[in-house]
Amino acid sequence: MSRRQALTVCSVPGCPHLTPAGRCPQHRQEAEQQRGTARQRGYGREHEQRFRPGVLARDPSCRCTDTSHGHGTPCGQPSHHADHWPLSRRELVASGQDPDDPAHGRGLCGPCHSSETARHQPGGWNR
Repeated sequence: MSRRQALTVCSVPGCPHLTPAGRCPQHRQEAEQQRGTARQRGYGREHEQRFRPGVLARDPSCRCTDTSHGHGTPCGQPSHHADHWPLSRRELVASGQDPDDPAHGRGLCGPCHSSETARHQPGGWNR
């Protein structure tokens, strides 16, 4: 027997549409359009060839600082994402620093990267 997921109201204030989680399809699409493509957000060739490989080579295990893993220790799962930290890519660019320098990043596993993005990025779903 299959289980049905309960629907909730869209998380955008004032929207009455029901959705399985978060935003309704219309608001999800609007958020993606506002966000822009990876290239539009500055993630180009240098990011792919210098930042990401450099960070993942240095941090093969997740370096999250989420305290939900116990005592603030990293979760230790294999890293799959190169995350700008402690400053965001936007902050690095605004301060004139090289956002593609691997020194400005840390390796994160998928769940920790999603959690960090949700908490700290504009439009993150936990803000």
